Amino acid sequence: MAGLPGAWDGMVVICAGTSWDGIWFPEKHIADRLASYAPVLYVDPPVSPLSPRRLPELAPSLEGPRLRLLRPGLARLTPVVLPGMRRPGMQRVTEALVRRALRAAVSYLDADVRAVVTASPDVPFGECGERARVVYATDDFVAGAALMGVGEAQIRRNERRLAEEADLVIAASSALADHWRSLGTETALIPNGCDHYLYAATDEAPWPDDVDLPAPIAGFIGHLSDRIDVDLLEAVAATGRSLLLVGPRQPTFELARMDGLLRRPNVRWVGSKPFESLPSYLRTMHVGLTPYADSPFNRASFPLKTLEYLAGGRGVVATDLPAVRWLDSPLITTASGAGPFAAAVVGALDEPAPPALAAERRAFAGRHSWTARTAEFAAALGIYTSSREVTPSWT
Repeated sequence: MAGLPGAWDGMVVICAGTSWDGIWFPEKHIADRLASYAPVLYVDPPVSPLSPRRLPELAPSLEGPRLRLLRPGLARLTPVVLPGMRRPGMQRVTEALVRRALRAAVSYLDADVRAVVTASPDVPFGECGERARVVYATDDFVAGAALMGVGEAQIRRNERRLAEEADLVIAASSALADHWRSLGTETALIPNGCDHYLYAATDEAPWPDDVDLPAPIAGFIGHLSDRIDVDLLEAVAATGRSLLLVGPRQPTFELARMDGLLRRPNVRWVGSKPFESLPSYLRTMHVGLTPYADSPFNRASFPLKTLEYLAGGRGVVATDLPAVRWLDSPLITTASGAGPFAAAVVGALDEPAPPALAAERRAFAGRHSWTARTAEFAAALGIYTSSREVTPSWT
């Protein structure tokens, strides 16, 4: 990296809520494509040497240098802090170590920083000499305090601080946009998108060798966690139709009920899969499910999977959340309650899927691609945009 003089002028620092090695959440999609407009430094959430004991998937974060080049114009920083980073009394130490890591990275790159974009409520502004301070509100920080293992009062304090310091908030849903505007911040609505490149070839993707359910299959791709309404999954399974679950499982999520669900002969859980292999699993499905619980956190969210199912040409049955209403498409079937949701899934499974309908779904998703969203993001940051296609790095 030291051999790239001047390559980091106008850099955008994206302080993410998830590690680069983890699931592709919005800030990673944006960072990956925004590097076609300006240099980007992706900053992982802080980790300690003990973090992989609790979360083994974080082990790669501690391998190799803390600051590394992913490709020209895109670098990654992993701040390493002390164990117990969120305990009372340790939070200020953690913040100080993150600040020092940011300063050191910017100095090493000899970067001129256009903007710091934070998707985390506890990342400090002001350490990078940035010209603009931007909050990327992908979720309701306060409603998600328990999910992050942080006290709600602390999150509220951090949120107020961000609102006072930010020049702009980019919100991923209309509910989030309304919330941040109520705090007096200038706010732009840029909803989540989908990987139309990845899912365009769903029908040609290799068939996975761990799916042996009879067709047609209803499927869920995502994190089996407290965000999911297990009543809906149980109701779908009770119809006797095939149900495929793809993604990591939160160990504390409805342990007994999930164990019972997974013991059903018509249900398969294949665990977490690499992002690039997801089209293979979507290929097996006739309809994709977005069975989110009606909670404050979910009402403010914009689920990625709904558009991803459509990008693969699949039908969708989703709970009636504001983000689905914002999309306002007859291509998405909404239902609330276990009985109506299961009935909607059965109806969708029995619906023919002619090529014209699949093409319509893909076209709709394409209008909400991450390529389009990144162009909006670049424009919001004042970076020159053009109509060119931005190809993600994994293609």
